[in-house]
Amino acid sequence: MRSLCILAGLLLLAGCAATPSQRVAPIADGRADGDAALAACADRFARLDDAVDAAGVRDGAAARVSGHPHLRTSRFLAAEARHPARDVTALLAAMRTLDREARQHEIANLPDGALARLGAPDRPALVTAVETCGARLLARTPAAALDRASVPDDYETWKRVAGVYAIARVPFAAGVRGYQRETGRTFATPLDRLPVTRALVRYVPPAGPPGHDDVAALGPFADVAPDVLAAWFARHAPVLEIDTATDADLPGAPVWTAEGRVDVDVARPVMFTRLVHTRFAGQVLPQLVYSVWFAARPKQGALDLLGGRLDGITWRVTLGPDGVPWIHDTIHQCGCYHQFFPTPAVRARPPAPGLDEGAFVPQSLPTVPADGRIVLRVAAVTHYLQRVIIERGVIDGAPIAFAPDDALRSLPDPQGGRRSLFRPDGIVPGTERGERWFFWPMGVAEPGAMRQWGRHATAFVGRRHFDEAGLLDRYFEVASPGAR
Repeated sequence: MRSLCILAGLLLLAGCAATPSQRVAPIADGRADGDAALAACADRFARLDDAVDAAGVRDGAAARVSGHPHLRTSRFLAAEARHPARDVTALLAAMRTLDREARQHEIANLPDGALARLGAPDRPALVTAVETCGARLLARTPAAALDRASVPDDYETWKRVAGVYAIARVPFAAGVRGYQRETGRTFATPLDRLPVTRALVRYVPPAGPPGHDDVAALGPFADVAPDVLAAWFARHAPVLEIDTATDADLPGAPVWTAEGRVDVDVARPVMFTRLVHTRFAGQVLPQLVYSVWFAARPKQGALDLLGGRLDGITWRVTLGPDGVPWIHDTIHQCGCYHQFFPTPAVRARPPAPGLDEGAFVPQSLPTVPADGRIVLRVAAVTHYLQRVIIERGVIDGAPIAFAPDDALRSLPDPQGGRRSLFRPDGIVPGTERGERWFFWPMGVAEPGAMRQWGRHATAFVGRRHFDEAGLLDRYFEVASPGAR
């Protein structure tokens, strides 16, 4: 009984922790020193937060900074905030930018009634008022605010406690090793012997840049001209070669249907792009992120635990300081199947002892020649990556357009409003998988469900996030000083 009481207490506490308290206390000194304008701004943020939470339109991509409602942070920024050589002004500005972007999406997704209760004549006016207040609060933000920047991980510890993780991870680790062996055999199969279910269809991204804010600038973390960055996005976008058996193998644009369900418009092949950063080998490096979505991973029978609505692949390219790729890696939109594809610029560190998942490298890549292009061979149904191919010269195929990944944070609703693809916890509703009933002891929230950027836990055994700041340093090092 005592054990049961302890467990119940843990579950209760975890339940409280799992429901994020997104309403952040206003800056205290704004009220203490009699600054009426600052106090009014803090109150505006509080009322907006209440309206956003009441409407269920909280954006879950970036974490709130406690005590500073005008700031949000990513795992990268939170890590940089603790770097000995941190640039306080630049970091605070970057955190303000994350909050600005999130609030623009939240305001766009608010129902009209909530907008009226906030006393705003329209959404642009509310966005402008919030931005004015954000700038005013930013000017009064102390450097100590950076010490509060943190991102909770996307593992639920209470599940690991309840599921006796210390024991359960043993068979799970064996399962991971089995998956890796099977994937290794697939990558070792000669290309012409890989199965083709019906037809291989290639999708070729545009030769020009994405043409949206992702390529506007790298911000305060690297000195790269926007036009150079735009050229990188176009240069390193992968060609897709997809074994196409059904419409579920056609890449498209996620949409909300009139029935209130998420679907994918396969009439519009789209590759979503995002710019992020990482710190590797002591340097801040740009990372180019490319994602595609499918309508489903069709179930292959009643006992298929992995099938369900929506599926997708994310491909990331980490560039060295000269714009040459150092490491590629990939996940599915569930955070599953994390694979690394290093180039000669880096070498793997010795694997750490224990059962925790390390860097799975099914294939190393040579340096891509100037006239070369990466082609990703994708399986039908499962959408598993089967091979990374490098081809030279002109590549023919169906066109696939670029679009900003952030567009998914506010999509048209057939009822006339707007709605994020993601819930406040970062999960795409309706994409749950049967595996959640068996994989929950590993602590991953909704294992198998599709996720928003910044919410991808990528290891069942151990803890790892796709966007964590020290990810590459954990597994790789620069091969030689000349590679830098």
